[in-house]
Amino acid sequence: MVKMRAAALACGAALVACTFAVAQPYPSRPVTLISPFPPGGSTDVVARIMAERMRPFLGQSIVVENVGGAGGSIGVGRVARAAPDGYTIDLGQWDTHVGNGAVYNLPYDLQKDFAPIGLLTLNPQLLLARKTIPAENMKDLVVWLRANLGNVTLANQTAAAQVAGILLQQATDTKVMFVPYRGGGPAMQDLVAGRIDLLVIQAAAGLPHVNAGTIKAFANLSPSRSFAVPGIPTADEGGVAGLHIAGWFGFFAPRNTPAEAINRLNAAMVPALADPSLKTRLSELGLDIASRELQTPEGLAAFHKAEIEKWWPLMRAAGIKAQ
Repeated sequence: MVKMRAAALACGAALVACTFAVAQPYPSRPVTLISPFPPGGSTDVVARIMAERMRPFLGQSIVVENVGGAGGSIGVGRVARAAPDGYTIDLGQWDTHVGNGAVYNLPYDLQKDFAPIGLLTLNPQLLLARKTIPAENMKDLVVWLRANLGNVTLANQTAAAQVAGILLQQATDTKVMFVPYRGGGPAMQDLVAGRIDLLVIQAAAGLPHVNAGTIKAFANLSPSRSFAVPGIPTADEGGVAGLHIAGWFGFFAPRNTPAEAINRLNAAMVPALADPSLKTRLSELGLDIASRELQTPEGLAAFHKAEIEKWWPLMRAAGIKAQ
C-alpha cells in the first residue's frame, strides 16, 4: 500500500510538472542559434549581433553555437533534426538554404524540413578585378573580356561565385577560365597580387581592398543600388542587364515549430532590425536590411521558394559540384 501511494504521488508530481512546463509561455529558457560556419566569418558576426539585439525583445538570451563543416550543411542538419519547440534555430543563407541543395546529397529537405521566421539582410556581391586590368567601367570590361576570350581567370571559391561567372558569360557572350580556391581569403590575396583576373565576393570582403585602391570594383550584382555600397553601380547600370546574384541571411526553425514560437522570434527580430544603429552596423559589414514585407515568415517562405526555383535548374544544368 505504501509503495502504491508513493507511486501515485510520483505520478501526480510528474503530471503537475508536465502541466507546469506546458503552461509556461514561450520562451521560458535560452534559444540556441546555430551559425553553420566557423567563428570569425560574416555569418558568425551577424549571428552574434542579432543574438544581442533580439534579447531585450525576446526576454531570453540567444546562445550562438558554431557548427561548421560541409559548406554549412552539418549545422543546418542539426536544426533539421532538432525538436520543433522554438529553442533551436539557424542563421540560413544562400549557400546553406539554396546552393547546397543543388551540389550536395543532403539528408534533409530544404523546402520541407524548415519553418521560415524572417529574412534579415540582402548581401551584395561585387564583381572585382585586379588593378592592372585595362578597363575602367563595365562596358570597357566586356570589350576586354571579348578580346581575351577564354583566357580571363575568375576565382571559383564558392558555388555562388561559379554561378556568377556562368551568368557573366551568358550576359556578355564571353568565356572565362574558372580557377578553384578553397575560400575567399586566398582568392582575394591572389587578386590583390594580380595572379587572377576576376573575383565575385561579398561586399564586406571586397570593400577594404577597393577603398585602398589595390583592386577595381566594376559592379554590384544586386538588382538595385545598395545602401551598404552606394558608390558602386549595378551591372544593369553598367550596360550588362540581368547579371544579378546576391547573398542573404534569414532565420529558420525546424518544421512543425509552433506558430507561437515563430511569431515571438519574428517579433523580436523585426524591432531589432528597425534600430537605425543596427542598420549602420550591418551597412559597415556590407549588408542591406531586407524590406519589411520580406521580414515576415510568409515573406521569407516566398523568397526562399523563388530562390530555389531560380538557381537550382541553372546550377544543375551547369554541372556545378561541391568544391
